Amino acid sequence: MAYSDTVLQRARARLQQEKELYDAEAAARQAQIYARYPRLREIDLAMRRTVAGAAAAALRHGEDPAAAIAAARSENLALQREREWLLEAADLDETALEPPPFCPHCGGSGYVGAEMCECLQELCRQEQKKELSSLLSGKETFEGFRLDYYPTEPDPNLGVSPRQLMQNTFLRCRRYARDFHPGAPSLLFTGGAGLGKTFLSACIARTVADNGFSVVYDTAGKLFSDFEAVKFGGDQRDLTRKYLDCDLLIIDDLGTEMTTQFTQAVLYRVINDRLLAARPVIVSTNLTDQALRQRYTPPIASRLLGAFEICLFLGNDIRQCKR
Repeated sequence: MAYSDTVLQRARARLQQEKELYDAEAAARQAQIYARYPRLREIDLAMRRTVAGAAAAALRHGEDPAAAIAAARSENLALQREREWLLEAADLDETALEPPPFCPHCGGSGYVGAEMCECLQELCRQEQKKELSSLLSGKETFEGFRLDYYPTEPDPNLGVSPRQLMQNTFLRCRRYARDFHPGAPSLLFTGGAGLGKTFLSACIARTVADNGFSVVYDTAGKLFSDFEAVKFGGDQRDLTRKYLDCDLLIIDDLGTEMTTQFTQAVLYRVINDRLLAARPVIVSTNLTDQALRQRYTPPIASRLLGAFEICLFLGNDIRQCKR
C-alpha cells in the first residue's frame, strides 16, 4: 500500500518514539530490579561472559578450548538455576528483566525484510485517517446519508424518481467502499450541486482508509496547485507523487478549476497513468457529459466517460432543502 511520504514519515517517527519509550521503560524496570536484588545483576553479567570468556582465554594460551567451554557451560547452568530461584522468590516473571521485543515481527524497525511490518502499517493507517480528518468535517458516514431529501416523483427524462436512483447510487458506493481492492473500477460522480457527491465520496474515503488502504482525497484545484508548485518550485515531488501512487485517489469538484493547457496536461497524466496502473480514481463533477466534452480534451473526456463507471446524482440541492 503506497502511503504518501508525509504519512510514512509521520508513522516512522511515531514508531521510533514508541520504541524508544518502550526500551526506556524496560531499562528503568530492569534498573529497579537490579537495585533491589543486586545478585541478579551479578548473575546476568557473569552469564554473559562465561562461555565466550573461557573460549577466548584457552585460545590465548594455545590450549584446546573444549574443556574450558564445558566448564563454563556447567558454571552457566548453575548460574541459571540460581537466577530462576531468585526470580521465583521475588515473584518476578522472566520478562521483567528481559521483556519481549517491541514488535515480535520486526523488533521495531518497521520492516520484515523488504515488506512493511503490520505495526508500521497500522501507524500509517492512523496517520492517514488524521490527514483525511483535517480535510473532511468528520460527519461523513454511510449511516448518516439521508434518502428522504430526494423527491419520490419520477423524473420525466429518466422514468425513475431521484430517491430510487439515489438509493441505487448509495448502495453502489457503500458496496464499493466495503469491497474495495487494488484494481477496483474508477467511478465518475456526476450531477448538479448539492446532491451528495462530496458526502458519499468522503464516506468511501473513510471506509477504504479504515480498511488499511492508502487514500488521497483532494479538490481538483488543490491537485493542480500541487503540480504547479512542483513545476515552478523546484524539487517538491512528494507533493504530487501521492496522487499517482496511492491505492485510491478521490478528486472532488472537477470543473471548478481554471482550465488551462497545463491543467489539461496534468489531468490527463493523472487519470491515464492511474488507469494504466489499475489504480482506481473517483472523480466528482457538476458538469454534464456534454460540458465535460466541451471543457476537456477528447482523450480526457473519453477516459472519464468511457473508462469510468458513471454514478448519476439526481434531485434538489440538499443545502437549500436544509434551510
